[in-house]
Amino acid sequence: MRGVVQRVSMARVEVAGRVTGEVGRGLLVLLGVAPEDQADDVEWLANKLAGLRIFQDAEGVMNRSVVDVGGSILLVSQFTLLASTKKGNRPSYTGAARPEVAEPLYESMRRRLEALLGRPVPTGVFGADMQVHLVNDGPVTLVIDSRRRE
Repeated sequence: MRGVVQRVSMARVEVAGRVTGEVGRGLLVLLGVAPEDQADDVEWLANKLAGLRIFQDAEGVMNRSVVDVGGSILLVSQFTLLASTKKGNRPSYTGAARPEVAEPLYESMRRRLEALLGRPVPTGVFGADMQVHLVNDGPVTLVIDSRRRE
C-alpha cells in the first residue's frame, strides 16, 4: 500500500463537477493498493498517517500530528501510484490491485482513519475520473509504502 501524503491548508476532490470531499488544514492522502496488501498494511499505514509529526508546534518545529492539530484527512484512491515505468514509455499498472481487492482495503483505510481522527474522512469516488485541488502547505509531501516501512 502506497500513499502520497501532502500537508495542505485546503484540498477538495470533484467528480463530474461535484465536490465529493473537502478539507481545510490537514492531509491529502493519495492511496494506491497493491495485490498483496492486507489488513495489516491498512493498520500500519493508518497509524503512520495519523501520527506523522509534520505540523509545526509553537516554536515552528514540525513536531505535531494531524490529530494533535485537529486537522482532517482527505483520502483519494489512485491506482497509478503502483505504476511501473521500467519498460518503454507507457506505464504498466499490473502492480495495482484489481478493484475487487483494492476497494475493500480503501474503505477499510477510510474507516480506520475515521476511528483514529474521531471524525468522518471525506473521500473521492473509487475508480472515478477525479479532479483534485489543493494548496500544499510548506510544501510538505511524503511517499510512504507499507512494504518498505521506512
